[in-house]
Amino acid sequence: MSLMVSVSGIRGIVGESLTPAVLTKFTQAYATWLKRGKECSGAPKVILGRDTRPTGQVISDLVQSVLVQSGCNVMNIGVATTPTVEIAVIDENADGGVIITASHNPVEWNALKLLNSKGEFLTATEGKEMIALAETGDLDSATWNNFGISISDASHMERHVEKVLALPYVKPETLAAQKYKILVDAVEGAGSEVVPALCRKLGAAEVIEVGCKGSGLFPHNPEPIEENLQETMAMTAAEGCDFGIIVDPDVDRLALICEDGTLFGEEYTLVACADFYLKQKKGTVVNNLSSSRALRDVAAKHGVECFSGKVGEANVIEVMKEKNAVIGGEGNGGVILPDVHYGRDALIGIGLFMQAFCDWQKENGGGKLSDFKKIFPAYFMSKQKMKLPSGGASVDDAFKKLEAKYANEQVTTADGLKIDFAETWVHLRKSNTEPIVRIYTEAKSKAEADALAERFSRELLELLS
Repeated sequence: MSLMVSVSGIRGIVGESLTPAVLTKFTQAYATWLKRGKECSGAPKVILGRDTRPTGQVISDLVQSVLVQSGCNVMNIGVATTPTVEIAVIDENADGGVIITASHNPVEWNALKLLNSKGEFLTATEGKEMIALAETGDLDSATWNNFGISISDASHMERHVEKVLALPYVKPETLAAQKYKILVDAVEGAGSEVVPALCRKLGAAEVIEVGCKGSGLFPHNPEPIEENLQETMAMTAAEGCDFGIIVDPDVDRLALICEDGTLFGEEYTLVACADFYLKQKKGTVVNNLSSSRALRDVAAKHGVECFSGKVGEANVIEVMKEKNAVIGGEGNGGVILPDVHYGRDALIGIGLFMQAFCDWQKENGGGKLSDFKKIFPAYFMSKQKMKLPSGGASVDDAFKKLEAKYANEQVTTADGLKIDFAETWVHLRKSNTEPIVRIYTEAKSKAEADALAERFSRELLELLS
């Protein structure tokens, strides 16, 4: 299994591609990059956090030791969500941050997610600089009397919650009046304590906790997509909940379940949050090329523009800054609110979503979440994966052949290959986190979206075989 090195981090299977030597090399390269940075004077300060995976503590100990021996001062905030670490970098005026998490990947995976002094993922340029240091071995190591120091601070998760509660348009007193009964599935990840706690502070009358013990042993595939959430969806309906909340292990993605056990959908998380937020503050919105057209339609309703960037948080943030967007994110359930920080944040998403639903209920004299979803443009997506055949043809060459075949359609090659048809679209791209090609399609019906995905899966496989 090859190591995945990208804007999404240094990711691999622990003990196979992600070894102590690999972790040491990239951590030392990151420390070297920080120390040589133009904005850094003296010993770099690094925020270190992790999710709950069984390998997280050991890897955290190793990473902390390498950072200290490389001359960095470390603030270890322990188990924390990815957005919590991002915010902590800003609040502590740190030079960078490291989150030990493989996000939605299975339990045998882990990763280093690396942040710059803005609390954001390294840009493409920054990432190349850091990776070049790792590859050349041009690395700094502190002398015995210039080691850094490490301290622990477990307060940042609570401080993150307070930032959500402090948003002027999130009103816990109005939410409490709705007496929501909520099911929370945190897949035993970093959200196990903080997500139920946030829901209660936002006024939930009852919170049913599923997968909230923080063991790191995921009860189901942790990627919050429909095929992995069947039991959670059924339980939400069976328990008579108003809605269900699902987060991934590092809590930067948010999916929602309606009261009848149907999926509100990770694609519609950003759509609903953006629709609500644009009522508070007008401005452009941004998603990625694999996201639903529904956001474009919502933006048009509010008289603002919608732009799309390449897949990946850093790429979306780059476009958000360029277009001065007031809200953005990705269709995988990631919500980015610059008012708080530039990072996908499920806790922010929960606050915005609950208030959006509450306000709609007050305006309409009640109603269910399944009814609330009907106010948004109806699109259906299919998200499939295709493992790359060993020894096959180049994916890039296959994409070029498909590009030529569909030259009469609207074709985008900024991130893999996206083909926009009149009523549908397909987006093919190599994953940054797994040795697969992701095939995303959207249409006016689920059957049509599935059929389109299967069609392009066959076409691509023929070109790769």
